[in-house]
Amino acid sequence: MEIGQKVKVCRIKDRVNGGVASKLGKVGTVKEYKMTDGSGVGVVVQFDDRTATWFFEDEIQPVN
Repeated sequence: MEIGQKVKVCRIKDRVNGGVASKLGKVGTVKEYKMTDGSGVGVVVQFDDRTATWFFEDEIQPVN
């Protein structure tokens, strides 16, 4: 994933609240990278409604 790339949320593994769950199937833009539990890397995705949250890389897929 690259910063500025359009991505779609294809699944959510865990840590879900109503706001995050509503992003399933939505398209957003990668804004930055985020270190997760010390060994992984996630990405912060911003959506059209100006909200942003982070996802693991296997929870999103590129949109062509």
